[in-house]
Amino acid sequence: MRKLKLVMQMTIDGFVAGPNGEIDWVFLPGKQDPAALQSTIDLAASCDTILGGRKLIQGGFAGYWEDVFNNQPDNIWHPFAKLMVEHRKIIFSRTGAEIEGSNMKVETRELATVVNELKQQPGKDIIVYGGVEFASSLVDLGLVDEYYFVVNPVAIGSGLSIFKQRKVMALESSVAYTHGKVMNKYVPVQPGA
Repeated sequence: MRKLKLVMQMTIDGFVAGPNGEIDWVFLPGKQDPAALQSTIDLAASCDTILGGRKLIQGGFAGYWEDVFNNQPDNIWHPFAKLMVEHRKIIFSRTGAEIEGSNMKVETRELATVVNELKQQPGKDIIVYGGVEFASSLVDLGLVDEYYFVVNPVAIGSGLSIFKQRKVMALESSVAYTHGKVMNKYVPVQPGA
């Protein structure tokens, strides 16, 4: 069965966005770590489907990666952009409005129904790159199989969380990178386990 992998940038004080959805702290200036870039590419390559909410996609996610892929062949993120463009993208929208982008499909059915159907289909795993409300819905419905939190070396004092209730997890791996970010992989612990 395919797994649903949730990837979220996070601050050291546990927020995935500022109080108004700000994520400017993710792109702090400084050196890049080639190992972190390769881990990001490898994680994306383990999947063939991206799920997202309308707000994330209309906020520029798909357009940004299409621009990198089509117009910036020397960008160090070009291999990742290629995956973002080629992967099938299923975007959840209550309005059903058309959304432009490569390999894009709009889905209006219930989130749990669609995700459970996708998990039963053949193929690689399914990945989600955030959107606070969308990720929170996936967490609340118990649909996430693996959590990948990229902890950034910054505290913002207040902000948004994807968790609304207690969630016990097991740490499967943790990798520290030279630019100060840490990738922690968690899996949910089933009650009574």
